Amino acid sequence: MAVHSKDYCVKAVLTALADGKPRSARDVVTTTGIDEKTIFHLLSNLWRKCLILRTDKPLFEYNRQFKGRAGFRSNTRMFHLYVINGQRGQGEGERVGTEAIPFVIDGHRFVHFSSEHSDKRGNRGSKSKAQLVLNFLKENSDRAFYSTEVFNALKEKGVTMPDIMTTARRYERKGLLYVRGYQTHDSQSPFQEGYLITWIEQDDGNDLAALKQAVMRTNEALKSKASTNPLVQRVLAIRNLVVSETELGRITSINQVKDALRATDNEVESAIARTMQLYPSIREIKLFDAYRYFYHESMNEEVLNAALEMAKNYVRISKGRANRIGHNWEACVEWFIDKFTVGAEFRTQNHRNGSSGRMDPRRITLHLIKSVGDRRQSAEVDRVWTVTPSVFARPVTYVLECKWGLVRRKDVDDFFNVLKWSTDFGVDTPEGRQLKNGIVGVFAGGAFEDIHVKVANGGNKDSNDGNTITLAQYAERLNVQLLRAADFNVKLRDKGVPKDATVQKICKAARDERDVRRMLDAVWEKPEDAKDVLDRAIKTNSSVFKFEEELEANDNEGNKEKEKGEITSTGDLSTAAAEV
Repeated sequence: MAVHSKDYCVKAVLTALADGKPRSARDVVTTTGIDEKTIFHLLSNLWRKCLILRTDKPLFEYNRQFKGRAGFRSNTRMFHLYVINGQRGQGEGERVGTEAIPFVIDGHRFVHFSSEHSDKRGNRGSKSKAQLVLNFLKENSDRAFYSTEVFNALKEKGVTMPDIMTTARRYERKGLLYVRGYQTHDSQSPFQEGYLITWIEQDDGNDLAALKQAVMRTNEALKSKASTNPLVQRVLAIRNLVVSETELGRITSINQVKDALRATDNEVESAIARTMQLYPSIREIKLFDAYRYFYHESMNEEVLNAALEMAKNYVRISKGRANRIGHNWEACVEWFIDKFTVGAEFRTQNHRNGSSGRMDPRRITLHLIKSVGDRRQSAEVDRVWTVTPSVFARPVTYVLECKWGLVRRKDVDDFFNVLKWSTDFGVDTPEGRQLKNGIVGVFAGGAFEDIHVKVANGGNKDSNDGNTITLAQYAERLNVQLLRAADFNVKLRDKGVPKDATVQKICKAARDERDVRRMLDAVWEKPEDAKDVLDRAIKTNSSVFKFEEELEANDNEGNKEKEKGEITSTGDLSTAAAEV
C-alpha cells in the first residue's frame, strides 16, 4: 500500500464526506483506499478540531461470517457515523460556538467534540475500571477473591462482571494476576462463586516463589468452600453413601444412589464410573445379572453374604411375577374407572422417589392414628378419586384397594380399618371411630372367598343366635364395594371382545402398568384384534417371563439346598448385620 502525506490523507477524508451523507470509518476506508489505522486517527483529530461531526451515541451492527472449516463466526460491532461540518467559511473557534444547534440526519444526532461525548474507554475516561480492579487486588494482596466478591466490592463504582474478568485475563497474561477455576481434563470452568483471583507480588524478584504464594492463597480460599463442581459432589455423595451403608452391614442398590443424587440417568452413570476409578475399594456386584449393588471392600465376608441373601429375597419379591401382575391389576382397575366414571378427579401425591418415577403419584399414603395389622404409622391405598354427582350434591370420595388373587374377609376388615383409623377418611363420633360421610371404599380383587359371615341379631353381640350373610353383603355393611375381575370382563364382552381375551390374561401378559393401559386401549378400539394384541404382548415380553422363571427357579433351588443342609451356617452375625 502506497504511503501518502498527511495533507493528502486529510483532503481525501474531507472529500469523501463532502456530499453530506453520514459515513462510518470503514466506509471512508473503502472510499479513500487509505489504511484503517490512519483513517481512524484522522477522523478522531478532525472531530476534535470541529471540522466534522460525529453521532452522539454509537451504533451497533451484528456481523456473521463464514470461516471455512472453523464454521460461522459472529460478533457485534460498535461504530460511529461522521458527516462534514457544513459551517463553511468559519474559523475553528466560531464552529465551536455553535454546539448547541442540533444536527439530525435519519434520526441520528450529530455533535461537535466534547468530553461528554468522547469515548470513556481506556485512559480517556474520568476513571479506569481496569485500574480499579487492579488496585483493589493489589491493596488486598494477602488473600484471594472470587470474581463475585470483587464485583460486590466495586459495583457501586460502575464496575461490571465482564470488566472484572476482562481485566483479570489481560493482567494474567502479563503475570500480575493469578486466576484459578475448576480444572477438568482439558478445560477450566468457574466455581459457583466465580473464578478465584489474587495478586502476584512483584517486589521480591523471585517470580516462582510469588506464584507459589498466590496458589497457596487460593487454596486457603477454597478450604472453607466445598467443591462446587457437580460431578465432584456426586462422586463424594456416592462414596459417603456406600461407606455408611457398609458400616451398617448393608449393600447399596443403584436406586439408593439415584435417590441420593437426584440427577439424570446419564449423570448418575458418569458419577458411578468416576467413583469406581477414584476409589477402587468400592466394589460392584450384580444380582441375577441385572440388579446392581455396591459395597466397600472392608465389609466382613459373613455380613456381606447375609446382605446379599437379603437383597436377593427382596428382588424375588419386588421383581417377581406376583408383584408385576399385582401392579398390572391396579392399572387395569384404574383404566376401567377412568373409562366409565364421568368426572372422576384422581388425587395425586408427591413421593420421595417421585423424580425417579418408581412410585405412581396416584398411590396415596395415609397416616394412621392407630396401628392396623402390620401397618404402624402409615398405609398405602392404590387410588383415591372424587366424583360430584350433580351441582348441589356433595362430592363422593372413593378409595381403591387392589389385590390380585383370592380376597378373604380379613383383607376386607383390614382395608376398612385403614380407612377408619386414617386421618384423611376417619372421624371420631360418640359411637366410636367411623368413616366420614361421603367416603366409599372400593376393593378390587381377582376373586372373593365364598364364605358366609355370621352376624348377631338385633345388635346383641353376646347372643349365639344370628344370621349368615355373604362376603359381599358384609362388605356393603362396611360401606365397601367389591369389584371382581368378572365384572370387568362383562364390560369387554359388551364391547364385542372375544371370550378368550380377559383382563386376567392382559394383566399376566403386560410388562408393566403402562403396557396394560396400551393393551386395553387397543382392545377397546378394535375388539376383533384382541387376540392379536395378546399374542404380540406375550411375544414381546418373553424376556420378562424368562427372568421371572429364573427368579423362581433360584428361589426353589435355594430352599432345597437349605432343606438338605448343604449350606453351612455362617455363625452369629455381627451387630451391624443384625440390623439389616
